[in-house]
Amino acid sequence: MSMKPLCVKLSVQPSRGLVDEKFTILVQNLLPGFQLTIHALHQCEDGHSWEAFAHYTADATGTVNVSEDPSLDGTYSGVEQMGLLWSLRPVPGSKYGLRMRKMNVQTPMVVTISVYQGHRTEGFLDQVLLASVMVERWYMAPGVQRVPITDGKLTATLFLPSGPGPFPGLLDLWGGGGKLVEYRAALLASHGIASMALDYLTPQITKETGKMVDNDYFETAYRVLEQHPQILGSRIAMLGLSFGSTVTLRMAVYSQVVKLSCAVCISGSHVQPIGGGLEQILASFSKHAYKTRLDENNQVIWRDLMLPIPTDPSLKVDMGRLQCPLLLVVGEDDQNWPTHESAMDVKEMMDQAGNSHLLTVLSYKNAGHLIEPPFMPFARASTFKTITNPPTKVMVLWGGELVAHSRAQEDAWRKTLVFLRENLYGGMKHGASFSNL
Repeated sequence: MSMKPLCVKLSVQPSRGLVDEKFTILVQNLLPGFQLTIHALHQCEDGHSWEAFAHYTADATGTVNVSEDPSLDGTYSGVEQMGLLWSLRPVPGSKYGLRMRKMNVQTPMVVTISVYQGHRTEGFLDQVLLASVMVERWYMAPGVQRVPITDGKLTATLFLPSGPGPFPGLLDLWGGGGKLVEYRAALLASHGIASMALDYLTPQITKETGKMVDNDYFETAYRVLEQHPQILGSRIAMLGLSFGSTVTLRMAVYSQVVKLSCAVCISGSHVQPIGGGLEQILASFSKHAYKTRLDENNQVIWRDLMLPIPTDPSLKVDMGRLQCPLLLVVGEDDQNWPTHESAMDVKEMMDQAGNSHLLTVLSYKNAGHLIEPPFMPFARASTFKTITNPPTKVMVLWGGELVAHSRAQEDAWRKTLVFLRENLYGGMKHGASFSNL
């Protein structure tokens, strides 16, 4: 069955949008029963290429609607509106252990969506192209401002929503890999929350002094938010992933400066020596390094370092003292941290203290450690560079299963935005920034 390339009509709507916004892919002017492959290709800023593809059969009207029609095979199957994004994987021949992350949020993620005849699985560049469109996915909505923080101590970037404000604020902490990671903060600002991405493990001050930051560093970041003219100083949250959750829970419970309206902890734990700083926490992990396991592929499993969950109160945050709403996001197949066991202990501690009404737990079966914003490609394992001196590269097993993990990312992000909106905007009129929630 042949087909002239110019006959096929391919549309992706919207062709430009936020990364957490769904799009509709429609292929028209096909013959009924025509077999085709829809292919997605993206080149990262690091030069590596990622692809996804799915097999479809045109209906009686010669149409394929990805939102309604099932993929018969490919990198995903079934009816999956955003499957061509979340099932992206490194192209054949790529090195093992890649993880996709957007480093420059001022440029879009560009994805090329293409249609090919037949059910193809490889060699797409050698096939006859029937139609192709470019799609832009942004972390920064129009009007969002990116403001590098010039405070001498902080290594941070503040993202301000469009409009005059004032807006609620949020301090965004990533995990043990360090660096200044901006894309989640940019996306939160696109939803009406002024968000500061903070590097706390590898900031400039640590590079200059050789010393890790202490609690004062986080309190300084909080004060910058609190005192900003476009931020509501009485409505500030913290969001931490992995090691960022360790800091978030510590500051939420013990800081005399940080007074949070709410906190979100993704894939985190309350287990840490109380009274010490970041160095002591990392030292406690090193002390239990003998519990590290390797799977059959020599991938590092670190979840046992904090197990069993200690009963000694000096080795975990006193969650009974928490006074703000807390959302815990947990992947039940997390192979990096014992997040499920930690969440159960947190719940028990808060039940006993009588403050469990502040706790919400979102627990996802077959989801792993790296629970990202929606439609981000899944990484069950990836290369990880430690912040030790000297740094070492290891292949870390994060856990999770493609479809379940992708579902968890979408559901957790939607519910996180609702949680933040209720606790930061509660009692206020919702701004236009939240009209799409």
